[in-house]
Amino acid sequence: MRLLLIRHGQTPSNVDGLLDTSRPGAPLTGLGEQQAAAIPEALAGQRIDHLVVSPLLRTHLTAAPLAADRGLEVGTDVPVVEGLEEIGAGSLEMRNDPEAHRAYLEAAFAWGAGDRDMSMPGGDDGHAFFDRFDRAVREAIAGAGAGAAGADPDTTVAIVSHGAAIRVWVAAWADNIHPSFTAENDLPNTGIVTLEGSFESGWTLADWLGTPVGGAALDDPAADDFSGETLDEVESDAHPDAAVDRRTLD
Repeated sequence: MRLLLIRHGQTPSNVDGLLDTSRPGAPLTGLGEQQAAAIPEALAGQRIDHLVVSPLLRTHLTAAPLAADRGLEVGTDVPVVEGLEEIGAGSLEMRNDPEAHRAYLEAAFAWGAGDRDMSMPGGDDGHAFFDRFDRAVREAIAGAGAGAAGADPDTTVAIVSHGAAIRVWVAAWADNIHPSFTAENDLPNTGIVTLEGSFESGWTLADWLGTPVGGAALDDPAADDFSGETLDEVESDAHPDAAVDRRTLD
């Protein structure tokens, strides 16, 4: 089967670099609305058997144009799945300084590399994140009417979720990449990650979209969107003269 992991559109918190992970979360900016509006055309002709969103507002607003295009409504035909929300920032919540960005992503990417005992400052460890995100993805797959093994390889589930959560989950589950891949490649707002396979047979990364679905014209290089940036970029912001420590990613 196929998973489309769609990052939400731009929010004011993305522009300002805020660690905004609590509910209900920020709405979309005007650019974020344009990004969301581009999703239906980008996925035109793409089979989607089930579309789900996280509990945070920005995923609902991002999914709405695609849902409308498919004759669906968020909250009824498009269910809210608990567990698909962003990685909680703990005591870093609503900070926007480079040191907080670095601490957040270093903990998160350590989980993707296998160190699930590490805790987010004032928050959960990696075990808690994977327990709830794995459970949520399984629930989304079940909602498509697919068995756990995804018997129909063409069954497609679209999940609108969050930058750090998608990147860390893919780092741990995609069996054809090194875990560092997701830390070394941007995932901008409305970037889509495509996985093929199942929990039983394993997941393979089929595509990583490093631009918004509408292309570079809908990107915002001036935004402080750290959760979509590479770890090198975030490290450079926090410590411009320091070498990047890759120990957690090897």
